[in-house]
Amino acid sequence: MDKLNTRINQNDNYQSLTDKLRGVGLRATRQRLDIGSLLFSGKDRHVTAESLHDEAVASGMKISLATIYNALNQFTDAGLLREVLIDPSRTYFDTNTSSHHHFFNIDNGQLTDIPNEEINLPGLPNLPEGQIIDGVDILIRIKPEV
Repeated sequence: MDKLNTRINQNDNYQSLTDKLRGVGLRATRQRLDIGSLLFSGKDRHVTAESLHDEAVASGMKISLATIYNALNQFTDAGLLREVLIDPSRTYFDTNTSSHHHFFNIDNGQLTDIPNEEINLPGLPNLPEGQIIDGVDILIRIKPEV
C-alpha cells in the first residue's frame, strides 16, 4: 500500500509540475520533471547546479551536470527560479522568486534569505534619465567571529 501511495503522490506531483512548466511555456520532459521534483517539492531552497546534480544522482537519477545546468537556466529564464550571483564562479538558484535579499556565509557556502522588512535602504542614487529601478539585490557576505 505504501508503494501505491508513493506512486500516486509522485504522479500528482508530476502533474502539478507538468502544469507549472506548461504554464511558463516549457515542455514537461522527463528530465525537467525529475529536476523540478527535487526543486519544487517543499520549502524554498538555494541550490547550485553541482549540489542539485549530487542530489539527483543520490536519488538514483541518471542525469548529466550539463542537463542540470540547462534546466536551471531554462527555469530561470521562464521565471520559476531566481539566479543569485555570488561571484563570477559561483551561482545559486533560488526557488523563492519574490524580491528579497541574502546572507552568504563565506566559510560554509550557505545562502540564507533576509526578509525585506529587515533591510532599511538609505537613499538610492539618482537614476540616469529615462531609467527606472527594476530591483535591488543585497548580498551580505558573513563569516564566524574569530
